[in-house]
Amino acid sequence: MTSTTTATRAELAAAVAGEQDRAAPPQVAAVCREILRVHGTSVLGLLFYGSCLREHRPDEGVIDVYVLVRSYRGAYRSRALAASNALLPPNVFYVEVPSNGLVVRAKYAVISLEDFARAVRPESFHATIWGRFCQPALLAWAASKAARAEIAALGADAVVTMVLRATALMLARDGSGEIRSEDLWLRGFRETYKTELRAERRSTVAGIYHADPGRYDRMLALAIRCLDAEGSLSAVPTADGAHRVRMGAASRKRLVRGWKIRRPVAKAVSVVRLVKSALTFGDWVPYALWKVQRHTGVRPRLTPLQSRHPLIFGWPVVLRLVRQRALR
Repeated sequence: MTSTTTATRAELAAAVAGEQDRAAPPQVAAVCREILRVHGTSVLGLLFYGSCLREHRPDEGVIDVYVLVRSYRGAYRSRALAASNALLPPNVFYVEVPSNGLVVRAKYAVISLEDFARAVRPESFHATIWGRFCQPALLAWAASKAARAEIAALGADAVVTMVLRATALMLARDGSGEIRSEDLWLRGFRETYKTELRAERRSTVAGIYHADPGRYDRMLALAIRCLDAEGSLSAVPTADGAHRVRMGAASRKRLVRGWKIRRPVAKAVSVVRLVKSALTFGDWVPYALWKVQRHTGVRPRLTPLQSRHPLIFGWPVVLRLVRQRALR
């Protein structure tokens, strides 16, 4: 790695660190204390992300946290939970904690720092992770300065991965084209959500960029400089704020093919994760129905039998939501 490459990566990591190093709201701090109580000294970092952060409303909805741990065995008393986390990370849990006289609701995902690092690289199948953490996140707690620096660097990796993979989709077959920030981020978010069973309106996806367009414009410019320095593409900024980009035609084709391969595989993995989460999440059915209604306006209705045994009898409801495009 050249000195120029190292410097550009460091600049991007510093920008991500600046976002992550904000003070956590008291509601998030209360959730973090509960997570630390449960998972102990194995925790390296707690990343608060998602709509509650983006919309500045941690007292509404369900707070989202990623829990980065040293090892799965150290994070659990249960060998079964540790094994399931290692086999198909992350494990997802739901928690309610008191804060200032109110009940704060949160779901959190447990993943090792090693698995997280693999998941934010361009070759990863985990578009769910680099698609989330190319967005702003707040490092609500970190075990050390070293952990804080490493987590910021991984956030920078997520940004670079999103920009690289979304850029490939927007270039012509010969690998040339002009990239505009809004177009790139909206295309990237739409494509990452297509790899999941997500209940998201187009307006919700657009809202991610429009919540802070200046931030995404800056991150794109830094990521483009990183990719240029590393030789993944060449880019020249234009007078109107776009980027004139050229990428090797073979590289572009490989990256585009990767999207096509990942989509069905990742959706299948999402189904397996959904079933696994049902075993760890707790009372997940009301949460799932609320989530679908909140994001789509569609209100699923379950029979008493489906409510009692959703994994056995709930699949007709899931298929109906897919047909209605509430889940894609």
